[in-house]
Amino acid sequence: MDSSAYNRRQFIKTAASALMVPSLSSLGQNQKKPDPLKPELVKDFVIKGHNDLEGAKKLLEETPGLLNASWDWGGGDFETAMGGAGHMGRTDIAEYLISKGARMDIFVATMLGKLDIVKGIADAYPDVLSSRGPHTLSLVFHAEKGGEKAMAVLEFLKSKGLTR
Repeated sequence: MDSSAYNRRQFIKTAASALMVPSLSSLGQNQKKPDPLKPELVKDFVIKGHNDLEGAKKLLEETPGLLNASWDWGGGDFETAMGGAGHMGRTDIAEYLISKGARMDIFVATMLGKLDIVKGIADAYPDVLSSRGPHTLSLVFHAEKGGEKAMAVLEFLKSKGLTR
């Protein structure tokens, strides 16, 4: 094998390895991670997510890291501000949090009346219909909280034999 073929092959190997292995500085090794959120602040934000749009906005502006923070009410009953808005029927709070990039789940989609999303998830994962949201509240409960906007979702859930 001539030396130019060897050099090309060696160059390709070296270039490929450099592309696949990021440098330590690009992995954030030299950056300090922020402190964990204060538990009282997380709890306050989750509570405001239930019924206080202005309060939730204020806290989120002050501490953007709260957006997807969850509070454990005990025994693994985790809830986010989005989850609180979902089971309280607070479309205004849920839509605000979604506009800020919050994670949406099937329970909030149910309350918001997003039949296409609920059906899509249910078609892909039928067992999800028996799952429970915060405080062990059912999908039917969330659909009822959505009111008129969620009526089609409620009918869909009931057609699957679901009850509260």
